[in-house]
Amino acid sequence: MQKEDCYYLGKITKLHGFKGNLILHLDTDEPELYENMESVFVETNGMLVPFFFEFIQPHSRGKMLVKFEDVSPEEAEKLINKELYLPLETLPELDGNDFYYHEIIGFTLYDQSNTEIGLIKNVNDNSAQALFEIDLNGKEILIPIVEDWILEVDRENKAILVEIPEGLIDLN
Repeated sequence: MQKEDCYYLGKITKLHGFKGNLILHLDTDEPELYENMESVFVETNGMLVPFFFEFIQPHSRGKMLVKFEDVSPEEAEKLINKELYLPLETLPELDGNDFYYHEIIGFTLYDQSNTEIGLIKNVNDNSAQALFEIDLNGKEILIPIVEDWILEVDRENKAILVEIPEGLIDLN
């Protein structure tokens, strides 16, 4: 499995007890969707290695208590701070105006008057407000991703129609 075929799920944060149990922090709004996972990919030495669960159960807000099959307590300790991934095909399909950030890379962004703004190069979600990174004729502009501004997501034509406040693009 290649990393580009997967999405980031979270990371292993610490040991729990002395039997090799681990705490996983899941980077999701709905950790309960992952309570029945059978396995996860752990990034180890630049490769994604599958690990199967002996058990998995909710622990606290956004966290899971797990034990991997055939992993000793000593081996479990070496997994702390490793990142977790799952294959993209395991994501539930979204419809309507909901989208995954990775899904819209390469879409064209249009404003409310159907004027092309530019191509979505990336989504920057490293700040409090996620941003579309747009290529506007070779110039990068940033547009906040605001749910109320998204009028339509057209997956077939790889386009997103947004309502942008007047003057926002000029600020870039």
